[in-house]
Amino acid sequence: MILYLHGFRSSPQSFKARLLTQKLEGGVAYACPQLPASPAEAIALAQELVKEADPATLTIIGSSLGGYYATWLAETLGCRAVVLNPAVYPARELEKYVGTTTAWHTVTPFEFKQRYVDELQQLTVARITRPERYFLIAATGDEVLDWREMVTHYEAAQHRIIDGSDHGISDFATYMDEVLAFCSLDLAGGLD
Repeated sequence: MILYLHGFRSSPQSFKARLLTQKLEGGVAYACPQLPASPAEAIALAQELVKEADPATLTIIGSSLGGYYATWLAETLGCRAVVLNPAVYPARELEKYVGTTTAWHTVTPFEFKQRYVDELQQLTVARITRPERYFLIAATGDEVLDWREMVTHYEAAQHRIIDGSDHGISDFATYMDEVLAFCSLDLAGGLD
C-alpha cells in the first residue's frame, strides 16, 4: 500500500498528489486523504487508513509537512517513507501561521490553532532509526524550507538532491518512477 500525505495548506489536488493518483489508479492500494489542520487528527486519520496494511509492504510518501508526518509514522509502524522536501522543524516554521488562513486549492478558510504547534512538537523524531527505510528528495531551490536541514536529518538515508527546482518540486514527474521503485523495494534487497 502507498499512502500520500500532502503538506500544510495543500490537498489531494496538489500537482504531486494528482500525478501519483493518475499513475497508481487501479494498480496498487493507494490513499491520498485531505488532512485535517490538527496534526494529531492528521496522524489519527493516517493510522486509520493503514491499520490493515503490512508494514513490510507499506510506504508513506509525504511532502513538506506530510514528510514530517511520514517520518513519525515510519518510525512508529516500521514501514518505508519517501520524504519530499520534508519539514524537519515544522513547529518553528508554522508558528507564524497561527490564525485563520486558506489552502492553496480552495478559498475555504481554516484555523491553524496554537495547540497545533504543540501537537507538532509531540511528533518530533529527533533521529531516524533505520535510514534504509527512507528516501529523501530535497531541492536546493526550495524557497520555503532549508534543504541542508533535510540532508542532515536524513543523513544516512537514500538521497536525491535536486539542483534547483522549488518547494513543490514542480519537476516531480522526472523523479516519480524513482520514488515508485523505492516504494516496492524489499528492505532485504529484492523487489516485492
